[in-house]
Amino acid sequence: MSTKTVWITALNKDRDATRIGELSPLLQRYGLAAQGHFWLDEPDKLAWRTALDALNAARADVWLILAHPDELARPSLRYGLSLFAANLREARGADFPIVLSAREALGEVPALLADAVVADEGSPAWPAKIVAQANRTPRPMPPDYRFEVVGEERLGQWFAIGPRQGCWDGVIFGVHGGEATIDFQAVGPRGALPEKAVLEYAQQGLTLEVGERTFVAWAVRNRLGADDAYYARVKGSPRAVLFMPYADAAEAAATVITLA
Repeated sequence: MSTKTVWITALNKDRDATRIGELSPLLQRYGLAAQGHFWLDEPDKLAWRTALDALNAARADVWLILAHPDELARPSLRYGLSLFAANLREARGADFPIVLSAREALGEVPALLADAVVADEGSPAWPAKIVAQANRTPRPMPPDYRFEVVGEERLGQWFAIGPRQGCWDGVIFGVHGGEATIDFQAVGPRGALPEKAVLEYAQQGLTLEVGERTFVAWAVRNRLGADDAYYARVKGSPRAVLFMPYADAAEAAATVITLA
């Protein structure tokens, strides 16, 4: 039986250096290997992608976040963690184990971490919770869409979405808050940014109201299948994004994902 690996994300290097030194030997006593990194809060440079690539390269079985309530309240950090979680689940499955390890009450956590297990480091049951997460069988529960972020500092931040099965007759994609703007869109095969794209009936500057939030959206009418993706380059760190298959109706069902 292979050793399970826990990937540790420390949100605060000054606070957590000693904490990691205590946790790593503890996990090893329970048969778990430990790897990890100190979080770099630079979402404009897509710094979170480097750590995600390392987690996937290590074939980690659990993502363990050493959480602090004040750190989790910071919009830029919430945003980066949300994108990390979204891409992790797209790459490794919608039910990939995520644990928020805390020494105090955390308060509100990012929406994309709402299903994470919260483990109290002061509890005798803490190691058992981590072992259980490392060894549980993931449950398949993929949404009916794909949602991830690709790119890097030089190419910029691109949101990539599309149907997991079936087809969409176009896409509407919008951003809200964080001084975020869309400045380019494309359609092509999933998995890589297209070098060129022909857009059908492209639109820009659409305004959509969802509750008290206003989204500025772009749209195309290209038909997308399961092997295709819609790409939108976004500057800034939107507090939320909205997307849906293209619809002419004044009211249509949309997916809204809160990121910060």
